[in-house]
Amino acid sequence: MTPKKDTDEGNANADYGDAIRECPECCSKNLIRDYEKAELFCKECGLIVAENIIDLGPEWRAFDSDQNSRRTRVGAPMTYRIHDKGLSTQVTGSLTGRGQQKLKKWQQRIQIANASEKSFVFALSEIERMASVLKLPPNIREAASMLYRKAMKKDLIRGRSIESIAAAVLYISCRQYCVPRTMAEIGDISQVRVKEIRRTYRYLLRELDLKVIPVSPVDFVPRFCSLLDLNGAIQSRAIEILKRATEDELTSGRGPIGLAAAAIYIAAILSGEHRTQKKVSDATGVTEVTIRTRYKELSEHLCIEVLR
Repeated sequence: MTPKKDTDEGNANADYGDAIRECPECCSKNLIRDYEKAELFCKECGLIVAENIIDLGPEWRAFDSDQNSRRTRVGAPMTYRIHDKGLSTQVTGSLTGRGQQKLKKWQQRIQIANASEKSFVFALSEIERMASVLKLPPNIREAASMLYRKAMKKDLIRGRSIESIAAAVLYISCRQYCVPRTMAEIGDISQVRVKEIRRTYRYLLRELDLKVIPVSPVDFVPRFCSLLDLNGAIQSRAIEILKRATEDELTSGRGPIGLAAAAIYIAAILSGEHRTQKKVSDATGVTEVTIRTRYKELSEHLCIEVLR
């Protein structure tokens, strides 16, 4: 019975060491845990407050960040941006030279088993490439990768190019998360034409039963103002013009990007920060003719006197 009593006292002392926060002798909170001696002692008076404390840390030691990342058994969180969701084991360790190269080669063959897996890896890398160029946040990349997986499970990839599907799911994700990116912008960095992206986009919406809210011209104003180096006051004025246009039902049936460009053009002139129609066209991707047409419609219907 005696050994059991000692064990119980040791466990109680260990629990006590975890709960204590100050020295009972001098009331100091400067307590030191010495895991080599399994003691908790006060740095001020030297009193051993608890014995047989338990070290809850790992059983291994690391002397730099590289060792720490290799020895830890907690990996990165699951992600849809990697074909195996980041759950596969990476070959690391003490092997060097040909041994480690051979293991890595066999690991890649196991992870990418067939042509379908290879195409999937290429599609995810294409989504990542376009998202990186457009400077899209990680949640958009995750959503686009998840949409591609859904399309692949429903066998919607067959008969269509991987590039068009990747561009379409990226555009859909931008629309769903209200991140303003035009289809022309995605077409510029994609390897397919905008016409094909638009066709694939409509096909995926129909087959996957996806709902996307209409794009508001207000969503494009902050980014376009930033590209034109316009301040916050001009941005606020452009948004006000667009809100008045929406109330008067001037935005229905018209492209949101053209309306945003025209509103920014008017707001810049009214604020004394004139930007030419060509500069606005280059920044927004809207033709000068469209900007001129929308500018005249807004100024006439909203009774805005614009002096250029």
